[in-house]
Formats: sequence, structure tokens, C-alpha cells
Amino acid sequence: MTTSTRAAKASFTLRSLGSHCAALALLLPVLLPVQGNAAEAGSSVKSEHSALPTPKAAPPAVAKDWAPPDGKIGYVLWHEVSWGLRETADHKEECPNGFNIGPREQFAEEFPNDGKKRTLLETQLKREAEIWMPDTSPDKFPFYEATGKYAIGVDLDGKTTPEDFESDDGRKGIDNQLFRVVGCVRNYRQEGELGIITTKWRAQKAFNRVTFEITGVDSLTNDPDVTVSYYRTLDTLLAGPTGNFVPGGSQRVDARWGKRFIISAKGKIVDGVLTTEPFKEVQVPEDGMGDPAINIFKSAQLRLKLKPDSAEGVLAGYIDVEQWYYAMNTAWATHHAAYGQASAASIYKALRRLADGYPDPKTGENTAISGAMDIKLVQAYVLHPETEKVAKTP
Repeated sequence: MTTSTRAAKASFTLRSLGSHCAALALLLPVLLPVQGNAAEAGSSVKSEHSALPTPKAAPPAVAKDWAPPDGKIGYVLWHEVSWGLRETADHKEECPNGFNIGPREQFAEEFPNDGKKRTLLETQLKREAEIWMPDTSPDKFPFYEATGKYAIGVDLDGKTTPEDFESDDGRKGIDNQLFRVVGCVRNYRQEGELGIITTKWRAQKAFNRVTFEITGVDSLTNDPDVTVSYYRTLDTLLAGPTGNFVPGGSQRVDARWGKRFIISAKGKIVDGVLTTEPFKEVQVPEDGMGDPAINIFKSAQLRLKLKPDSAEGVLAGYIDVEQWYYAMNTAWATHHAAYGQASAASIYKALRRLADGYPDPKTGENTAISGAMDIKLVQAYVLHPETEKVAKTP
């Protein structure tokens, strides 16, 4: 090494001693191979530093005093997390007796391999008929209802009864009888395939696209008076390179074939959480295997944690039992339901037994069951159709 090179290196080192230790650590990799004069070393450091990526500004974690443009923001549904299931790691709290058995296990119990000859009509067709023509007679098999103190949902009736739950954040009177029905059925839990498949259907099938739009918003943190509208919309979801759905897409309102879905309710935002007054009825389209169905939430309420780019929470209400059961069976053949040990006939009996809303005026039997859909949404711009211009009669 020449004298001039040593001097240059020493000069460079002395100038660097006053730098912040973090900056010094950044420079070390380029100091080691230095050759030539100090100017070359400085040039090398500069180019190495400029190659570091500049971090992008992340969206705010909370909507701190932020108001959306024109006072409106939309959120499109992309993920049905569960039917309002609060699950614990060892399931002992909600399912102390274990999980319910499914179609295959029930078939084996009802028709044991005991050498007795049985016809197809007496076995498989009999059980399929029980699915499509269910009744409320006592179940031949034990059915374990979910229990415990806590559940996901909202207080739908403004009362606190022994059947009600409590939320994890301390809200009393949570109405969620559907949790009792499906909470110990594997297909509806995290290990079941329902969540994976329904999210895929929700994203891929245009029939299932629904969007909420909040208008009159002065702040996404606190606003005592907003309007929440619900639409069936027409556009695909905007996916990113990792497969997650990203904000900023657009959704056109289906004002023709989706007119039946359009409904609004008043709401408020407190500490970033949107709650609504009851919608008369929210209809959620469910197309799984190409046989579309509609889940009907009566006296529906929203409770969503809002962010500028996303929202998550629950859509709760009194869910029409027959429609929910029909949607389940059109989406899940016995073969697929058996993967998650979901026996349709047993579930129907539990639905009718635990139904707690909208009694039939003739029979007095409840036709709806309290429940909640645990949902995730991503921000989208809602595009309304232009008003059709019609020539006036002179």
C-alpha cells in the first residue's frame, strides 16, 4: 500500500469517527475493500448508500381524525372468517364434550357392519332424504352445543338473558345462538375447509360481491351521524402479488339485478368503530357450487373496526333458518360436508331447537336464529350508475 493511499485511508477514517454509530456500521462493508484515494472511497460509500431502498409510507394504523374525500368511503367484502365462532386453542371452553360426529360416522353407527343385508333405499337414500326433508324429531345421535361465557356478535334485542353471551371487550347481552349450533362442528371451525372454500367463492364468484358504503363521514374516528348503504356490486376484487386483496379498487353498484339488495341504515362511529341501527333486512348472496342462494339477516346490525384501507368486524342479525339451511346444502354435498363432520340433518334439528327470533304467526315457532358473520373488507370506490335521462313529453 502506498503512502498516499495510507494517508487517504487515515483521513477518511478520522472524518468518519464523528459519524453516528449506525452510519459507521453502514460504511464498514465498503471501507474494507478500499483502494485508491479518499475521493474514490467516498464515491463508493455514496453509491452503496443510495442503493438502499427507500421505505414507503405505510397507511395509518388507525383513522386518527381522518375524513374520506367527499365524506364517503366504501368497503367490499372479501373474507367470511366464520359464522361468529369464538374459538379457543384447546376448544375446552366452548366444546368441553368434544366435537360432533359427521355423516360417515353417523352412517357407521346407524348401519353397522354386522352382516345384515340392507338396501340402498334403506340406507344411503334414507339419509339423503333426511337432509332434504328434515324434521324436528329427536336426534338419533348426541349433538354437542357450544357453551361458555363469551361469543362474537352484538346485542340484537336490547336485553340480557341467561342464553346471552358476553363479548371479549365487555359488552353484555350478545345474541348468538348460531354459535351454539355450529361451534362444535369441525367444518365451521378454523381446521374445517369451510373458511378456505367460502373465501375462495366470495372472491371468485361475481354473484357474491357485496359492498358497504358509508356517507356523511366527517371523521373515521368519531362521527355521531353517518349513513350506511349496502349494495350488490359488479366488479372483481383487486389482488396484490401476495394474493391479498388490496384497497383502491372500484365497485359498480348493480342497480338492476341487484336492486333487491339495496338498503340503508343510520349509524355512528365511536373510537373508530362503526355501529348501525338495525337494517330491516340484509341479504347476503351465496353462490358455491353454481346453485345460488341468499342468506337473510333480519334486523341486521353492523359492528366494524374502520381503517382508511380496510374494515373488519361482524354483520349480525336474526338469520332465516330455512334459507341458511338451504344455502348450506346447495353449497355442501354430503361428501364434502363429511370432511368437516357436518351432519346436515342434525344441524337442522339444532337450528330449529335454538331459533330465537321472528316467530311464525300461525305456529308460534321461531323462524330465525340470532347469529353473526365474522367478516373482513377492503376499501373500494363505489360507483353509482348515472341517472337515466328520459325525454319529457312536450
